[in-house]
Amino acid sequence: MSVLARSVGNAFRNKVRTAAVVAVLAVAIGLALAMLVANQAVGAKVQELNTSVGTVLTVNPAGGQGFEGGGEPLTGEQAATAAAVPNVSTVVGTTSLRLRNAAEAAAQAAAQAAAGTSSGTQTGTQTGPGAGPGGGQGGPGGASAATLTTSLTAAIDAGTLGGRNQAANGTTGTTTTQPARSLPITATGTGGEVDSTGKALTITEGTGLGDYAAESASALVGTTLAEKNSLTVGSTFTINDRTFTVAGLFDAGTTFGNNALYVTLPTAQTLAELPGELSSMIVTVNSQDNVESTKTALQSALGTDTADVTQGQNLESAVSSLGSVKNISFIAFVAALGTAGLIILLIMVMLVRERRREIGVLKAIGARNRTIGLQFVLEALVLVALGSAVGAAVASFASGGIASALISTNTGTTTAATATGRAAGMAGGAGMPAGGAGMPQGGGFPGGNPLGGASQLLTSVTASASPGVIAAGIAAVFGVAIIGALIPALLTARIRPIEVLRGE
Repeated sequence: MSVLARSVGNAFRNKVRTAAVVAVLAVAIGLALAMLVANQAVGAKVQELNTSVGTVLTVNPAGGQGFEGGGEPLTGEQAATAAAVPNVSTVVGTTSLRLRNAAEAAAQAAAQAAAGTSSGTQTGTQTGPGAGPGGGQGGPGGASAATLTTSLTAAIDAGTLGGRNQAANGTTGTTTTQPARSLPITATGTGGEVDSTGKALTITEGTGLGDYAAESASALVGTTLAEKNSLTVGSTFTINDRTFTVAGLFDAGTTFGNNALYVTLPTAQTLAELPGELSSMIVTVNSQDNVESTKTALQSALGTDTADVTQGQNLESAVSSLGSVKNISFIAFVAALGTAGLIILLIMVMLVRERRREIGVLKAIGARNRTIGLQFVLEALVLVALGSAVGAAVASFASGGIASALISTNTGTTTAATATGRAAGMAGGAGMPAGGAGMPQGGGFPGGNPLGGASQLLTSVTASASPGVIAAGIAAVFGVAIIGALIPALLTARIRPIEVLRGE
């Protein structure tokens, strides 16, 4: 009988024990493979982030942070200065606007007039540069944001938090009943087809705006906002009585992010009556290796009293969180792989001790040590192959859930820590319209939480059990199995036949 046939037969000598061993191995191997898949998926996402937005710097007016702070607005001349800095590939300027439904604004003005409030004073407070809706200060990055009227209706209801903040801003609770105020709509004038993080907009229907350096009557509308207002490509709406045509629909990945629209930069500056002013600048560096040096050079060229240059705390938080998940998944993979190896070692020790007499007989009839060792290795590999088949099936179903659980837990910790650091300055969102929804993408923070749009980058990790990753994991398991089987087999094979037979 060949060594292979004898090994396969030995593996199934005791079917109950074989089934138990395979089940235990399947759990350990399945966990190891799931962790390897999660590790590879997170690594790919980190690389994607670094490639897509890892070379992006954000320039905001000095002293501005969200709706707090002050400072002077950025200008087109400063954008030209930034573009001249070595290693800078592109500079995209943005101007932010806040849009209120025209009918709602008229109803509110009527209510204020009935209450004896000077509508001119109120209007001036809301629409003047440097004031956000509901008394919020500034706009994204501390820049000024004009509040305009539109025929569009916000896609998101203010809800409980919005009602509380409207009351805090004095828009409810007066002797005259005030009409309910919805969330504002974020309109961004951009010099390129990118979002606030520097990542390319995902256009789901239609086209872009063409020349972003020229005025245009076209706009890109978020899918949520378009659905709320029954807009499709080619539909029209108004901003301050100026008609715009929907050129395309985009998907920002969040409901708040899609309650927004984009126009060209000159168009937004004209609407705001702030020619040449910028809310922020998105600067792309030509290489990751040059980010730090370019950041320093850019800050020096613009001046510390004029602009704040940051790499984007949201991206750093996302990459840091994903890096932690990657490390945890790798450690768990090694631990599960080590457990599988230990199981094989213990099983082989038990089998070798049971077959001491068989080993003695084989050596007595001339079997060499390597033949005996090969027999036990092949037997172990049969068990591992069965366990790997079941484990791979387990990993294909469990890897996505395990990756999501690891990311959710780590993101929750990071979010809580970030929120604690900012909570005092934000005063629970009071004084901000509709729960801070006046900030880009709402929720008081970008993207609805302290990680901003990065939270969507975190949760968008897709863990798929690709054949290559599974094959690499199984190869590692087989390598550990060979070592675990060889050690007890070779140690026993070195014993002289007479000693083995005498002991039996």
